[in-house]
Amino acid sequence: MDKKQELIFCPSPGIGHLISTVELAKKLITGHNNHFHVTILNIQHHVSAWSNATTSYINSISTSGLDIHFQDVPQVDPPYKENMKGETFICLFIEAHKAHVHEAISHHLATTSVAALILDILCVSMLDVAKDLNLPCYIYIPSNATFLGLMLYLPTLDAKVLSEIEDVKDVIDIPVLRSAPPLSMPGFMMDKKDECYTIFYNYGYKLREARGFIVNTFKNLEMKSLKALETGQCLPDQPTPAVFTVGPLLASEKKEKDEKKHECIKWLDEQPKKSVVFLCFGSMGCFDKEMVKEIALGLEKSEQRFLWALRTPSKENALIPSDADLGEVLPEGFLERTREKGLVWPSWVPQLSVLAHTAVAGFVTHCGWNSVLESLWYGVPMLAWPLYAEQHMNAVMVVREMGVGLELKVDRKNGGFVSSEELESGIRSLMEGEEGRKVRQRAEEMKVAGRRAGEEGGSSYASLELLLHDIIKDASTGSIG
Repeated sequence: MDKKQELIFCPSPGIGHLISTVELAKKLITGHNNHFHVTILNIQHHVSAWSNATTSYINSISTSGLDIHFQDVPQVDPPYKENMKGETFICLFIEAHKAHVHEAISHHLATTSVAALILDILCVSMLDVAKDLNLPCYIYIPSNATFLGLMLYLPTLDAKVLSEIEDVKDVIDIPVLRSAPPLSMPGFMMDKKDECYTIFYNYGYKLREARGFIVNTFKNLEMKSLKALETGQCLPDQPTPAVFTVGPLLASEKKEKDEKKHECIKWLDEQPKKSVVFLCFGSMGCFDKEMVKEIALGLEKSEQRFLWALRTPSKENALIPSDADLGEVLPEGFLERTREKGLVWPSWVPQLSVLAHTAVAGFVTHCGWNSVLESLWYGVPMLAWPLYAEQHMNAVMVVREMGVGLELKVDRKNGGFVSSEELESGIRSLMEGEEGRKVRQRAEEMKVAGRRAGEEGGSSYASLELLLHDIIKDASTGSIG
């Protein structure tokens, strides 16, 4: 192709999904991959705190010189309903933008050559747009191959398991995760009568229309799941679309010479090597005062050095994290008693830079997939504290399948509660025990494997090449496959 063609991305609203999408876009347009330029359709979040973070990030990419352009999709009224689950809201919110997305892509088709549409896993409803406009369409999974396998298998599982998932006595048997505890399944699966279950059940069917799946993982990390997908076990009644593993895709943090070093990094500089446990729970993770007290007590009793990124529910909306008022939420005297060993930071922290620091030896995490990959990129073992979405399944993978983390007993039916005694025990095991030594060694092995995967000759490098050839082949023939 003489002239660059356009790739149009439609990510789910939310900073985590957007950053991951941009990292994929970078891979497709830089270095040896120079066939395309990118437009990202930005579905604007209705919550100002989240849309502000997105706007700031978009501005940083727009001024970076990359051939990535953003186009805001016109806003729609949020589809609020009483007692609506978060996953239901986001799926219906995205679907409400379908006409606007159709119009935006139609305009691009009239003015430029569009090679493919790449949709986020939560934007499955937009497959109708691709079909109507005769565009090849790929689904990007910022999560893992195991989650993709579960989604494809969900209609089959529904026919096999007639009861509610949590009422299953033994284990849930899915091809990508044999012997999964019922309560490790994503929240949308926990009530078959709920609209949320119906949406994702229908997505399981809808995904079959995609030309292929692009997954933020690498071969050595999920060999069993990828084998199950490859051999058709997740989609027993028809051929499985191609799966392209292109991970680990990680957010790149600025490392400008004149940039002021973050206070957390300055503090870590003063700590002994491999002595600190880092606690951080993602862009959506926050805890009420009762849980904060349990964490504080567990940390204090563990006698380990710690860096704790603490955020609490905002007063306007309990689901939205805000900077913590440490004097209000922490137990009296906690900061004074732990001053020599710990730092509680009540706001955003540069997670990648923290995980990269030589002082950090363990990571207490919510098991969001971005965080799992970042932890493994630096060989840091994890203590799994899943909170929402597919994180409980990720935690099972991290602990039982990958062997790169230890398990916490999380009371899922009680808002993800973990007792101070459980946290103390978990941190001690991770930082001092034989179990901790084993998962640290395994995390180091995955660090090496993950870096090799993206290098020339690596599995993700090769898979990315196959993806590019697939898109180029379609673009040159005009076929949607």
